[in-house]
Amino acid sequence: MTENPISDGLLRRLNTLQLVLAGIIIMAPMAWMVLSSLKPSFEVTAYPPTLVFSPTAENYSQLIKTTPFFSYAVNSLIVTIGSAGLGLLFGIPAAFAVSWTRISWPAILTLAARMAPGTLFLLPWYVMFRQVGLIGSYTALILSHAVITLPIVIWVLLPSFDNIPRSVFEAAQVDGCSITRILWRIALPLVGSGVAVAAILAFVFSWNYFLFALVLSNGDTKTLIAAAFNFVGEGSTNWGVLMAAATLIALPPLVLATLVQRWLVAGLTLGAVKG
Repeated sequence: MTENPISDGLLRRLNTLQLVLAGIIIMAPMAWMVLSSLKPSFEVTAYPPTLVFSPTAENYSQLIKTTPFFSYAVNSLIVTIGSAGLGLLFGIPAAFAVSWTRISWPAILTLAARMAPGTLFLLPWYVMFRQVGLIGSYTALILSHAVITLPIVIWVLLPSFDNIPRSVFEAAQVDGCSITRILWRIALPLVGSGVAVAAILAFVFSWNYFLFALVLSNGDTKTLIAAAFNFVGEGSTNWGVLMAAATLIALPPLVLATLVQRWLVAGLTLGAVKG
């Protein structure tokens, strides 16, 4: 048996190097954004870039003083939590039904709707909501963002439900459980990690979605991601304040991802032990 000329130690080093390079490529734009938010406005677009500078909180101070930032943040939370909750409320039973019946076309239909460009839905949404007087309301934003969150929840949970042995469901049916009871009492606790992943993905996609929030909101319901567009002007752009806004907008998904990741690791570690 011939030996591999590349040692295991070298392979591990190469893998580590690849991970480090991938991490640098992924994190570099975020690091640049955070550093730019701490620079004076005239240094943000300086060329060549200034790598050594005195950090300042001027951009954050200007952002909070000149805009109702916290009101926009509350609007974003209401819309995001509402649409993510709506996606989970309808997506969990839908994913279970598709897994139970093995009829996949409804899930494929929702995926097709998610893959379609947002502009395809924007005009019908706008006309419908205008006719019923919901333009600028939280209801319009939550329902429109549910178009994004529902397919995510369904397709994230489908593999989780499919991995549950059918014998578990059959035993519950023998004991007299209805399908609804099987879902909420048996299947759902077994896919807790999948629900957590679906929830965070739904939160992130809804939080970062720009198009519907820009068109269907008004001054009272404008979200952070839509409000950030105000800092981009025709003649000039306040890049320092824009970078500060982008940094604060990115914080909630990052914090949530960190918390859920810890919970997932603990849950999957316990679930890996079988009797």
